[in-house]
Amino acid sequence: MTTSPSEHGTPPGSTRDDPPCDLAVVGAGPAGLAAAVTAAGLGLNVTLLDAGERPGGQYYRHPAPGLRAARPQALHHHWHVFARLERRLRARTATGRLRHLPGHHVWTVLPEQPTETRQPAPAPALAPVWRLHAVADEGTGAGGESPVTVRARTVLLATGAYERQLPFPGWTLPGVVGAGGAQAMLKSGLVLPGRRTVVAGSGPLLLAVAAALAAAGGTVPAVVEAAAYPSYARRPAALLRNPGKLAEGAAHGATLLRHGVRLLTRHAVTAAHGTARVEAVTVERLDRDWRPLPGSARRIPCDALATGHGLVPQLELATALGCATLRTADGTPVLDLDGEQRTTVPGVWSAGETGGIGGAELALAEGELAAYSVVRALHGTRLPQRAAVLRGRRDRLRAFGEAMAAVHRPGVGWTAWLDDATHVCRCEEVPAGALREAVGELGARDARTVKLLTRAGMGWCQGRMCGPAVACLAGAEPAPDRRPLSCPVPIGHLAALPGAGPPAQAPPPSEPPPSEPPPSEPPAPADR
Repeated sequence: MTTSPSEHGTPPGSTRDDPPCDLAVVGAGPAGLAAAVTAAGLGLNVTLLDAGERPGGQYYRHPAPGLRAARPQALHHHWHVFARLERRLRARTATGRLRHLPGHHVWTVLPEQPTETRQPAPAPALAPVWRLHAVADEGTGAGGESPVTVRARTVLLATGAYERQLPFPGWTLPGVVGAGGAQAMLKSGLVLPGRRTVVAGSGPLLLAVAAALAAAGGTVPAVVEAAAYPSYARRPAALLRNPGKLAEGAAHGATLLRHGVRLLTRHAVTAAHGTARVEAVTVERLDRDWRPLPGSARRIPCDALATGHGLVPQLELATALGCATLRTADGTPVLDLDGEQRTTVPGVWSAGETGGIGGAELALAEGELAAYSVVRALHGTRLPQRAAVLRGRRDRLRAFGEAMAAVHRPGVGWTAWLDDATHVCRCEEVPAGALREAVGELGARDARTVKLLTRAGMGWCQGRMCGPAVACLAGAEPAPDRRPLSCPVPIGHLAALPGAGPPAQAPPPSEPPPSEPPPSEPPAPADR
């Protein structure tokens, strides 16, 4: 099937009469790319939608073309894997089996007809047809957007994850960036966040970020890790089954040692100081629950801080469909997937970080396995022998991901870092004191009630930045997002949907007005 794409490969829009593709893949990171090229290679007509302008997702970021980077692969692990996927993407696109739509933000996925069953089964029935509604960048540089609808017989969600941030006094200062943000600055812009960058938080990403910054010529005074790496020794099976992960960690450690970077475990940055930008950070030693130990504070001069406490799966599209979730060892909600990457909604698969944080190698295995499963569901074929190999690889890497989540789970005592004036919700400027008042004096017992009382999470990021922190201060586990729109959508796009009628008429003055409905969450979250 061939198309006449525009600059972004954008079709002028689909109608109910257009034939659906066999598979629509949302997200062109490692998982989505692996799924799309594999499924197209097996004969399916595939549409790959992605918000980015170039394939690769957050992991395989590209330097801007104007920078003329001579060796972009130097900033990535296993760049040859991505290069091979990109070649296969071009080849499948040339045959017409695969349509790649960059610059497309999918904001909802809906069945054309409601499905009766939501329970998993050995061979679940498929929904008749799915409609994926997207906002497409027009590429004019003027912020133009157009609505696009893609129809598909099956859907695979590979929407990735975003960073988890735990606030502290001074975290809103210029020069304080996410750890993943610092890595993105280096990969995409070939720039450092500062001359002296402290890397802090928790999780293996810190080692990779610090090693990359040091190798690029930056000074990293310290890597401040809240967890203790010896805790991995409590899970020897996961370590022994993944020697490549140990080798990768050792390589990062060798780079840090070569550049004289200090590694402080069981420590945290509990405050950032400065006026126009960050000038220094306070680092304190932590107890087992991540409470600062009295008398352990020290100050480290710096002009940048890269901080993050792992990743949180991006589940809005899946949970809006009704896909069931479960929790990993660090309390994070992830999708409940079966052995072939199927969600609990028939006709919907998922791969990558949506099933738990585990890295690019795991995402690649899950994406390919999901493609084989989709082909089996559509054509009744048997899974190839390679599927068993992929399942083994996935299970091995998933076990390491669970061990990683357990070791780096935030301790309950981290809230002791916060004074009452510290902004927890940056968008709405809600301080920790207001959240504590909502819980202690106003009786809030969950994050939603705290949100309604304080507006925490109602701003531009829709709680992506502050959600885990608000839930912790409310004494609750972070809940999966359940919202009808996963990104901002022009109201004209909503009005143009099939079945969207004119606004309801107001009742005549002689009739009593209807009772005021209870407050509800804003429907449109913002892009991260």
